[in-house]
Amino acid sequence: MTRRLVASLCAFALLPILASSARSSTPTVETVARPVADQLAGMRYRSIGPFRGGRATAVAGVAGNDRLFYFGATGGGVWRTDDAGQSWRNISDKYFRTGSVGAIAVAPSDPNVVYVGM
Repeated sequence: MTRRLVASLCAFALLPILASSARSSTPTVETVARPVADQLAGMRYRSIGPFRGGRATAVAGVAGNDRLFYFGATGGGVWRTDDAGQSWRNISDKYFRTGSVGAIAVAPSDPNVVYVGM
């Protein structure tokens, strides 16, 4: 009977050690998410524009120039970027007196000629 008592006491004494080693091998949110957080640590928020809110309804790029794009906004207006979207400028203010832009196309002969449908 003494051997059973000693064996039971040893089992109860080892139980917390076995339980903690089993817990440490199970991945936690912290151990899984940490590498992703480390990768994103150097990133910071920045607005790439346009600085005027709204949705784009039509977009057109220029063949042969991967940095020049135009887009038409839902509130009206055509915007242009020459730096692949880093900055945008409105090129239609004071020209359109109607609502949203529905279609936009760039003339194949001249990337400065833009056709806009309202």
